[in-house]
Amino acid sequence: MYQVHLSQKSEEFLNKLDSHIRERIENRLKKLSTIPIPSDAKFITRDEINDKIFRYRVGDYRVLYKVKVKEQIVLITNIDKRPRIYDR
Repeated sequence: MYQVHLSQKSEEFLNKLDSHIRERIENRLKKLSTIPIPSDAKFITRDEINDKIFRYRVGDYRVLYKVKVKEQIVLITNIDKRPRIYDR
């Protein structure tokens, strides 16, 4: 079982959303604790520490996250709408 952690930026973004959209995204993120790399997640790249970075689609929103296999942690690094998520 993996632990799902949100970065401060991701948490702040979620708190600004309407409650029904926030709940939908949070429910999808909870599923990452049992299946950290679902079939609809897309591998993006590796970071400097060699953690894999994935993109997860939730409606019009995209979630970027790292899977730390050794620590069994899924770190949500960024959540935003599609056109803005890749600008950072």
